[in-house]
Amino acid sequence: MTGILPVALEDATKVVQPLLAAGKEYVCIMKIHADMPESRVREVLEEFQGKIYQRPPVRASVRRRVRVRKVYYLEVPEVLGRDALFKIGCEAGTYIRKLCHDIGEVLGCGAHMHELRRTRAGPFTEDEGNVTLHDVSYLYSKWQETGDESLLRSFILPMEKALGLLPKVYVRDSAVDALCHGAHLTAPGVTSLETGIESGRELAMFTLKGEAVALGTATASTEEILKASHGIMVRNERVLMPRGTYPRLWRSKRQK
Repeated sequence: MTGILPVALEDATKVVQPLLAAGKEYVCIMKIHADMPESRVREVLEEFQGKIYQRPPVRASVRRRVRVRKVYYLEVPEVLGRDALFKIGCEAGTYIRKLCHDIGEVLGCGAHMHELRRTRAGPFTEDEGNVTLHDVSYLYSKWQETGDESLLRSFILPMEKALGLLPKVYVRDSAVDALCHGAHLTAPGVTSLETGIESGRELAMFTLKGEAVALGTATASTEEILKASHGIMVRNERVLMPRGTYPRLWRSKRQK
């Protein structure tokens, strides 16, 4: 397999879990084991859109039990002989080689994944900041020679980029350091937030400057948070920003 593989460095490894859970996009060449009318191939592929049942393959890092995964879209640009080219956007944890096998079962002749390329992983696409290992090696050596940090920034992206698809809540500067110490976010600390947030949804808390502070779980919907004047709105699950980045404007019980 080729394509996109996000790599997290140092403290950015804290955002790997939500990144792993983000949707993926692949371009696949599927090899069909017998001659089949193109119309039939397209018809069967179309059936695999929406929610599908899938058992992970034998060589998998998870338990082999049937689970539901969602295929957001499945486009078929070309069917040539026994080769079918398709692009698929799917939920994390969808096995494309198993999908090809299942398609072959429905066709009645068998099929397997011949070639696969990941074109999107969460907010990362091939068109944005994608570099090869050769590029990294070259740019790193040039940085060592020149000390020009812009060379590193050309392929090392801010941690916030990995949180691009998570709902966001923006907090007051006075609440930032408390969050960095593990406090939950209460209603007075919220300045704005995105629409569509539901209770129990994972989200990211940001400063007014767009800096990632922490990951958390909403305890209320967008509408309820906007109306609230007190109470915990987001439960703090994972702190991303180092303590002391913003001034401490809160007091602990021991200080009272």
